[in-house]
Formats: sequence, structure tokens, C-alpha cells
Amino acid sequence: MIRAERIRLGTIELFRALRDRKHKIYIYTTSYRNVFKIKLMFLSHGIPVDFVINQQLHEKKIRNRGNISRFPPEFGIDVHIDDSTGVEIEGKKFGFKTIIIAVDNTDWVNTILKKIDEF
Repeated sequence: MIRAERIRLGTIELFRALRDRKHKIYIYTTSYRNVFKIKLMFLSHGIPVDFVINQQLHEKKIRNRGNISRFPPEFGIDVHIDDSTGVEIEGKKFGFKTIIIAVDNTDWVNTILKKIDEF
């Protein structure tokens, strides 16, 4: 039996809107969980993802770049969405686009969709 983890309210709506706009959906996580299990968890909510980057894959691909928590360009990601201002700082330092969403942003889905349209 599959036990689905909780996801942030609005995630299903966001992923569907992104799919409707022909975007690919990647999950980039610091988790060491199995890639298949992460994909399965999202699929259990009815939202398939195109690719998962877990911590093992990140470390394997990014090892020569130094101490960086994310590097989306290495995986063909155009915009990285996160809630960490540290990732925003890394984006500016290493030249990748970010959309940073505050945890208390109740209109976060629309915020993301509007910002993606601006890129």
C-alpha cells in the first residue's frame, strides 16, 4: 500500500497549470530518498513529475562546483522555485533564475504563475 506524504495546498493546481502551459516539472530536493519513491509520492496525488534530482544525484553532478545547495542549469532547469532565500542568493551568485515564495504567502500559486509569465 502506498502512503502519500502531504503536499502543500495548491500544489496540484500549480502542477496542472504548469502542465497546461507545456512546462516540464522537476523536483529538486536535498532528500536522500529514492527517486522512484519521490515520483510515486507525487503520482499518488495525481501529479506526475518529469524528473527528480535527489541529494545523491546532486552531489554526483555538482561535486566540482564547490559548496552549492542547488544548481538547476546542470539539469536543464530554466527557473527554480523555492522557499529559501539562501537559494535566491545562490541563484544570483551562480547565474540561475529563481522564484522565491515565502511560506506564509497564501496566494503562492498565482504568484508563481505570474512570475513565470514574466520570464
